[in-house]
Amino acid sequence: MEDEVFQQTMHIVNLLVTWTAATAIIFGGVVPYIPQYREIKRTQNAEGFSTYVCLVLLVANILRILFRFGRYFETPLLWQSIIMIVTMLVMLNLCTDVRVTAELNTKRRSFTASEIKDEEIKLPKKLFLDFDWGHFWSWSRFADYLQCVLAFTAVAAYVTYLLLDSDVFVESLGFLAVFTEAMLGTPQLYCNYQNKSTEGMSIKMVLMWTSGDTFKTGYFLLTEAPVQFWICGMLQVCVDVAILFQVYYYSRYPQKPVSHTVHTTSAKAL
Repeated sequence: MEDEVFQQTMHIVNLLVTWTAATAIIFGGVVPYIPQYREIKRTQNAEGFSTYVCLVLLVANILRILFRFGRYFETPLLWQSIIMIVTMLVMLNLCTDVRVTAELNTKRRSFTASEIKDEEIKLPKKLFLDFDWGHFWSWSRFADYLQCVLAFTAVAAYVTYLLLDSDVFVESLGFLAVFTEAMLGTPQLYCNYQNKSTEGMSIKMVLMWTSGDTFKTGYFLLTEAPVQFWICGMLQVCVDVAILFQVYYYSRYPQKPVSHTVHTTSAKAL
């Protein structure tokens, strides 16, 4: 009798741990972007955040979803990819709005009221359908980013459909998906290097990246996920640590004066 009760208790505990881990995997990847979203919203300044992070995650998660058609992996990882795609689109929408507003405000300040009216001030449009490589991923409208993502998804899905019977292609697709995600922090790393500062980047976001990637890599190992997943997970942790080192280095050895500009549109974060 006691053995039966013990087994039932352990079964319930096991279910709770499994569901907790699955929930953490599904939503854990989104959490780091909450402080960064709030920071951009508060300051109305997106310069410290590289939108190429969004590009990397969109490509990685689209490829991961396609990889599942050829090689099964845990369902929580599938939901993680879907939710991450939605989150990156939300981040892109915010960054685009903030950047365009900032460019308009800058242009307004370059004219006097007697010279030109506000409604006559226009920014040159950078559109996806112009196919201008010089403006890639710096378009003027969120709709253009959405068009690019949909076009990439359609092409990648078509190629996957044609080559789904090839084991080499499927395994390569899986590796490309997780390797792209492993490079997630690289645009931010380069952005910080170019700016010689980590100002405008949410340190909370990077700390959450590091803890989340460490947990995720352990999850891959425990659930015996495909080898591509945990190898690239460890690479991702290394990039996160490199960004944290930049935070330490640029705060201890500033490379440029710290900006003290007060944004008039800012409001105190809740």
